[in-house]
Amino acid sequence: MARPLRIKYEGAVYHITARGNERKKIFFAKSDYAKFKEYLKEARDRYGYFLHCYVLMSNHYHLILETPNADISKIMHYINGSYTGYINRRKRRSGHLFQGRYKSILVDVDSYLLELSRYIHLNPVRAKIVKRPEDYPYSSYKSFISKKKEDIVHRDLILEMISGSRRNPQKIYMEFVERSMEEDAEDPLKNLYAGSILGGKGFIKEALDRLKDDTFFGKEETSYRTELQFAFATEQIIDSIASYFELTPEEVLKDRGDCRNITIHLMKKRTSVTNKQIGDLFGGLSFTAVSKANQRFIVRMKKDRKLRRRVEDLLRNMSHVKG
Repeated sequence: MARPLRIKYEGAVYHITARGNERKKIFFAKSDYAKFKEYLKEARDRYGYFLHCYVLMSNHYHLILETPNADISKIMHYINGSYTGYINRRKRRSGHLFQGRYKSILVDVDSYLLELSRYIHLNPVRAKIVKRPEDYPYSSYKSFISKKKEDIVHRDLILEMISGSRRNPQKIYMEFVERSMEEDAEDPLKNLYAGSILGGKGFIKEALDRLKDDTFFGKEETSYRTELQFAFATEQIIDSIASYFELTPEEVLKDRGDCRNITIHLMKKRTSVTNKQIGDLFGGLSFTAVSKANQRFIVRMKKDRKLRRRVEDLLRNMSHVKG
């Protein structure tokens, strides 16, 4: 089974979700919600992570947490493993409680943390369990709108982002959430990149640049492998060629000469993107046209030493792209 992409580094912020096996319940009584929060606290004391907000639904949960020590796997193994053991003992059952591995999404704090916190806190409202988020007892929302702080929740970052230096950040956050209820705000998760990164173009580039081990791109079990490689092809290869020839990326894609041929060749050589994907970048070239262009270019390189050196120079600047 394909494994989801995990990008781990110090200070990373994640949106974490896990669902019950076969979408069945994971919380069966009030005491279960309390016990799960105990494990959240124990994991925090053990690993030192920050829990920015949470909501616990009957058959799944959402967490936004920050890992100062790049140890997301250890944290989630402790939380889910401990809770599964507790439920199995209490219910006298065995086997998996959760459906597969937890899902983690790397979050661009500056662009998405506020929107994502609001989206999570409104989960019970969207599910029509309650009319107002403060009426739901198993979320961190009350901690954000009252003076009393819940021990396991690190609310300071979100409240500072919403209020700045203004007074009464709790009221400002409540207005921010309630405004979304009136306007029917969009789901921020629809902007996911490769199923695992939520952020702007620059954040995505920085996140992928952290994958310094080139062997990552050879792991067949890694999901979204082709999409990630395609991103490198469209971003890194085109940007490198544009810089080399002192052109803009748009000019590279409009070119009908060596820029286009080199781009096609490097994508064919160093990624697993298809001929059709490459052709689409150049305005709808057919997959056969892409193949023939690459074949002719290879023949030219064998005869043209200067052209070979150009390609070699470009390849040296692309350490992360590997087929």
